[in-house]
Amino acid sequence: MLRSELVNRLQEEMAPLKAAEIEHAVDVVLEEISLALASGGRVELRGFGAFSVRKRDARTGRNPRTGAAVKVAAKKVPFFKPGKELRLKVNGGEEP
Repeated sequence: MLRSELVNRLQEEMAPLKAAEIEHAVDVVLEEISLALASGGRVELRGFGAFSVRKRDARTGRNPRTGAAVKVAAKKVPFFKPGKELRLKVNGGEEP
């Protein structure tokens, strides 16, 4: 689902609201999640999952074209852990 598809779906569900208002709400939610992660925080949406930041250590990688060793710096990456309800929906109602 694309961001625009999400906005359209929400607009169908919340008919009295204008498209611009819904789009603004989606922007605010995504921006707040991004800001929380950028500051090292965690965002937990009950029943959906939790967003957090994980640290990856520096390592030596390989250039796939030449095979030469390349140093890859340490970095932080966003991580998502799905909640139990989301896992159940994805797996057709059964716990894997």
